Amino acid sequence: MTDLTLLSRRALDACATLAAHTEVPGEITRTFLSAPSRDVTAFLTAWAHELDLEVRVDAAGNLRARRAGPTPDAPTLFLGSHVDTVPNAGAFDGVLGVTLAFAVAEALRDEALPFALELLAFSEEEGVRFGVPFIGSRALTGTLEPLLTLRDAQGASVLDAIRAYGLDDAALPDAVVQGGALGFLEFHIEQGPVLQAAGAAVGVVSAIVGQDRVLLDFTGQAAHAGTTPMGHRRDALAAAARFAVAAEDRARATPGLVATVGVMTARPGAINVIPGAAHCTLDLRHEDDAVRAGALEALLNAARTFAEERGVSLDVTHKMAQPAIPMDASFRDLLRAAAAQEGLGAPDLVSGAGHDAMILAERMPAAMLFLRSPNALSHHPDETVNAGDVDAALRVGVAFVRALAGREGTR
Repeated sequence: MTDLTLLSRRALDACATLAAHTEVPGEITRTFLSAPSRDVTAFLTAWAHELDLEVRVDAAGNLRARRAGPTPDAPTLFLGSHVDTVPNAGAFDGVLGVTLAFAVAEALRDEALPFALELLAFSEEEGVRFGVPFIGSRALTGTLEPLLTLRDAQGASVLDAIRAYGLDDAALPDAVVQGGALGFLEFHIEQGPVLQAAGAAVGVVSAIVGQDRVLLDFTGQAAHAGTTPMGHRRDALAAAARFAVAAEDRARATPGLVATVGVMTARPGAINVIPGAAHCTLDLRHEDDAVRAGALEALLNAARTFAEERGVSLDVTHKMAQPAIPMDASFRDLLRAAAAQEGLGAPDLVSGAGHDAMILAERMPAAMLFLRSPNALSHHPDETVNAGDVDAALRVGVAFVRALAGREGTR
């Protein structure tokens, strides 16, 4: 009988080992196809070979470790997450989902399954190097090609990076999931406070929020701060500031809505000059697309009003409109039942961040199991997890796969 507590410790220890593979000494920074990615691949490949898994690295740099099904046409269950990081990251965002997937496979290595099992270590999810996320998982859904011309700060394109790493871009079609896909399960730290507030080790994600990202440029007239009366001013920053407060007010008044004005700049930027131009951003998220769309319309109307009141023009640029992605209902039921079997409560919660599961949900049933984030801290060097929560997640994951095997075996 496999000791799951020891296996969960192995998953944790693996995160510590992988944290040492970094572009920047003294911190954890690992971007798409950077040199440390080879060390991560080597470590996971060695673990996969211990489990007698077939290993390949696809043309997008994703490591894929596969256990064949009982027949050539058996469907595949995918488990995994990403191994890239934000700059100066913590050790668990993404990576823990990969090591837990390997731990699940190790726990079940001697058990017959009616499907194939494929472990995924996505090469990119964070969007750091090229400004757009999910390069790794997009390769599996055949939606990567539009991103190949994106360039990083050094002028290299995604295609250049793939080739420089020694990968064959002509093989990108081979990265696309073929045949029957039973589904995808992603383990991930919550990165928020909900599970901690609920006193729960794990939770089942009901949906991944939809997002709008918008740029707003207010243009007024720069003028002398001392000689221009208030009624004669065309203050672009004042209009932008009113918009930022309106966004906060709308979100506070709308359950589940979050609104962030993350960038605010003004020109010419002198203490004694009225700002003639102001630029700001809006990041708007909600699990219900209709609620989000209504909030966006109201906020942009408000921005136009604030601009008109001050004789300021407004240009709006829509950068992203990502619909909300519900997680598969049957997989969610199996996760809740698996948690109950292990004596755990697993409350439903919405993911306010994007994850690889939302990309794979375009191709197959997808689900996520969140682990509690102590102090809700993530994307930070002090990001941590509780060892007991990792053990709980592994137990739920193993019970989930066994339950899925039982369900598929009766079909």
